[in-house]
Amino acid sequence: MVFKALSSDTRIMILKTLMKKEMHLSGLAREVGVSTPVVSRHVKILEEAGLIRKQVVGNIYLLSANIGGLEKMFEPFVEESKVEINRHGSLFDALKQLPGIEIQKVGSNQYITSIDGEKGYYIYEVDGIPPRVSIDKYKPEKNVTLHLKKLVLVSRKKIKVKISSKNKSK
Repeated sequence: MVFKALSSDTRIMILKTLMKKEMHLSGLAREVGVSTPVVSRHVKILEEAGLIRKQVVGNIYLLSANIGGLEKMFEPFVEESKVEINRHGSLFDALKQLPGIEIQKVGSNQYITSIDGEKGYYIYEVDGIPPRVSIDKYKPEKNVTLHLKKLVLVSRKKIKVKISSKNKSK
């Protein structure tokens, strides 16, 4: 469903527009340059895919992007493991039990730098919440689900720089 939703240039343009700000349907139609009924059909497809949220304010629908819908799409492909740590252990102690996870010490903190050979920057969440301490300092008080997420660089702007053929030296 998500792939179908993202298969249209118009829907991608709608999503890009809604990533910047909330809009109502007619304003979105003007911004994208198509009729309101056409935008409405595209919004319905994006909404069914979970990529757009509608909020009713009086008799107006405010639309906003729901990028979390893209993340949910990959959830079935996430590899799961189970480990056990002692009562006073840290999440770092849990990671040490898993092969393929590389950790690097920077200053006094430990950071995940590679998972199964895939180097990059990784963050972690505990039960869906990003903690404010490094993974080696987080000591869970109950059973938790740890999510390791690779930070993927997503372009937000594209700037083409043209070199002038004119010589402007003084």
